[in-house]
Amino acid sequence: MKYLVVSDNHGDRDCLVDLADTYKGKVDGMFHCGDSELDPTDTLWQDFIVVTGNCDFDPRFKREQLVDMKADKIFIAHGHLLNVNQTLNNLVYRAKEVGATVAFYGHTHKLGVERIDDILLLNPGSISQPRGMYSYKTYAIVESTESGYNVSYFERNHKCIEELSRSFRKD
Repeated sequence: MKYLVVSDNHGDRDCLVDLADTYKGKVDGMFHCGDSELDPTDTLWQDFIVVTGNCDFDPRFKREQLVDMKADKIFIAHGHLLNVNQTLNNLVYRAKEVGATVAFYGHTHKLGVERIDDILLLNPGSISQPRGMYSYKTYAIVESTESGYNVSYFERNHKCIEELSRSFRKD
């Protein structure tokens, strides 16, 4: 299975259109971790699984979602309600509570991936306003296999940032 994960475009619709046009039919799921600042009725949401962020004020967006992708159960939340700026513990606890094997989140605008308690935690960074030690405007591709996860980060122009690629074994 292959997943595209993006977050925090903050009103930049064009980058999401580009991602949808580039990856539709090439990935098994496209996930948006909030702060799109787009209308919940936007036709883009036919292609993405999306949650609300702290800058999305329409109550029609879901706060979180659990998606069964057969190989993985993916929990998706923006992260602001789980206090991800201070700790990932609440995200891990919530993912465990709902039976997820993978958790995608945004909010911090800082890309990062790690595995805690057999749950893959991934923040794709921000596609438009990055923060932290990497100034790349990023999204992520996660490949899930029987033996593990391969995670690659890409710039907006779809160039892979090789030094940020990571692999994790499933135990």
